[in-house]
Amino acid sequence: MYDAIVVGARCAGAPTAMLLARKGYRVLVVDRDTFPSDIMSTHYIHLPGIARLKNWGLLDRLVATGCPPITSATMHFGDLLFQPPSLSELVPGIPELTLCPRRLVLDKLLIDGAIESGAEFRPGFSVQSLIWDNGSVAGVRGSMGGQPVEERARIVIGADGLHSRVAREVKPAEYNTIPSLTFAYYTYWSGIKVEGIHFYFFEDARGILVFPTHWGQTCVAVGGERTGFHEFRKDFMGNYMEIVDRVPELSEQIRSGKQEQRLLGTADQPNYFRKPYGPGWALVGDAGYHRDFITGLGINDAFRDAELLSQAVNEAFTEQRSIDEAMAVYENTRNELAMPLYEITTKMAGGELTDPAEFMKFGPAIVRNLPSMNGN
Repeated sequence: MYDAIVVGARCAGAPTAMLLARKGYRVLVVDRDTFPSDIMSTHYIHLPGIARLKNWGLLDRLVATGCPPITSATMHFGDLLFQPPSLSELVPGIPELTLCPRRLVLDKLLIDGAIESGAEFRPGFSVQSLIWDNGSVAGVRGSMGGQPVEERARIVIGADGLHSRVAREVKPAEYNTIPSLTFAYYTYWSGIKVEGIHFYFFEDARGILVFPTHWGQTCVAVGGERTGFHEFRKDFMGNYMEIVDRVPELSEQIRSGKQEQRLLGTADQPNYFRKPYGPGWALVGDAGYHRDFITGLGINDAFRDAELLSQAVNEAFTEQRSIDEAMAVYENTRNELAMPLYEITTKMAGGELTDPAEFMKFGPAIVRNLPSMNGN
């Protein structure tokens, strides 16, 4: 009997398991994948995520993997350049940097942190159903190595992403839903020199995102409104290069560089909040809240919600609050912090945020997501 079973071991599940284990709970974290392994990602870790990694003792480890520190961001609106103001004076002790790690590296580092904290990890564990007991979730059934497995816990936490099996079974209410608004595809290139992150916005609602990542490679992503996805998919690479060619200095480097991986991307980007708890279960990360990846908030939100949920579970298990009260605080705090950024993100994805001055609201909304700097 575990205190918690966490389904999914990536950016939401591994920190949730780690934080609960550090509080002394018996935690099992399972994932159908083995690690290290890759997954589609925004890569982007905003300042609140950097602060949490530092709190958790993992920031120096990530930097030591060779993930290049990024200290500038430039938005290109035609000939107009816009650089967001520095936030460093608002967050003493946290360097003003962004990291865009490969998930092969980041996810392994996070699950290693959970294991070191005392969590038990089972990779290659495919959850097939939940165990129910008098209307409450009581555990999971699945398979590992071709053998059936059944485990029970006081709470089962779904950290298994956009298409969460846990969410499918518990059927949480969804609210503030907005259908997918954009599509995006990316790949990695060697032989490209870039300083900082660059966003290029074009009048036909298409754009480019460029940033450095591990192993001396540069990620170059292109995207646009979802209505253009059918046309884009007729020739993925040709249409990718058509957008890249709009920035001649970038196009020249790419055409003389080396593509290191096939194109990855999607047009499946629904925007929603889900009720993140019920009898014997909770949701965290994309399983409970998802937004278009145009603002690169997925990792940041996963870290924040892992912290909020682990606190709520601890308060309930130590009887500081009832389980319903603790989980309601989790949901309300998540929504309060996420909503301003959700609104900016969906407006930007929907083509409604075209004035560079509107991006000034992003900084204060991000700062509200910062954790306390007293460690966890």
